[in-house]
Amino acid sequence: MLEVADIIRRHGAALRAALGDRLLPSQARALRDLAACRTAACGGQRTQCTACDRLVYRYHSCRNRHCPKCGGDQTARWLERHQARRLPCPHYLITVTLPSALRPLAFGHQSVVYGALMRCAAAALQTLAVDPRFVGASLGCIAVLHTWTRALLYLPHVHLIVTAGGLSADRTQWIAPKHPAFLVPVQALSVIVRAKMCAALKRAGLLAQVSPAVWTTPWVVHAQPAGDGARVLDYLARYLFRVAMSNSRLEQIDDDRVTFRYRDNRSQAIRRATLSGVEFLRRFLQHVLPRRCTKVRYYGLWSATRRADLDHARTLLEAQRAPATPARPARVPGPPAPGGRPAPPAARCRGSRR
Repeated sequence: MLEVADIIRRHGAALRAALGDRLLPSQARALRDLAACRTAACGGQRTQCTACDRLVYRYHSCRNRHCPKCGGDQTARWLERHQARRLPCPHYLITVTLPSALRPLAFGHQSVVYGALMRCAAAALQTLAVDPRFVGASLGCIAVLHTWTRALLYLPHVHLIVTAGGLSADRTQWIAPKHPAFLVPVQALSVIVRAKMCAALKRAGLLAQVSPAVWTTPWVVHAQPAGDGARVLDYLARYLFRVAMSNSRLEQIDDDRVTFRYRDNRSQAIRRATLSGVEFLRRFLQHVLPRRCTKVRYYGLWSATRRADLDHARTLLEAQRAPATPARPARVPGPPAPGGRPAPPAARCRGSRR
């Protein structure tokens, strides 16, 4: 299989020469780690089967969160933990996109702007949610940062998976949204997010670098129902510990060009993009985050300080659902039917390893 590491080995030197001192420390580390991942440069370990004496040498992973080959175990653990804590209620997926005029500033001050975008999106949502006209309660919210399109273009945006409803202030009941067709008005949410981002950039001393027109044009905010939230959590988990390009999407690598496929967002058709090796790596590195820049944050009922409220909300929701769901009689397994399928053959070797 073709790998991003192969592109780094072929075109990494040309990229470093082209960028010079503009190559960020986080990007330089990603280039180094990804090229060395699961090679002798990372070391490894040798295991031997006690039954057949076969020796197997496995190289270590780089554990860089932007590596396409790493993070699978972290993804599985995160998803399992959050699926277990997910509330048994409808959810919404809300997406807030940073305007194009703010993207150069965001790339130059990633930790500040990305963090502000996540905080402001969640705070604006809670501002509307506590209004009795819409919900009248505090929601549970998980915010996940994305910076890419499927074609590897730079598009900072934040996805928020939100509970459709919240816990009342006196903690005695679960309050559902007042309007069954929507959670909160999207246009009002867009205006509040924009105002909060303006205030956040002013506090950070970055407002002078922004065109005043940004604060008068509408911001793109999208909201849609997400069912019980399970599929959205699964979707977001796949991107938490990896970056925009997976090795399976690479189709051709040569001395000059890289070809990869992606799905068009509008038509859902499979398309292909061919870039120079340097341009591919430049796009790839746009999505490498600085150290300690978090990609996921928790607000409202999902915050770490409100775990007791989250558990109490689950108890209330399960109590509401219990009368509507009749208990099913326990199923007693019968004896195996004669002539059934034979048991699968044993593996060639089941010896332990040392």
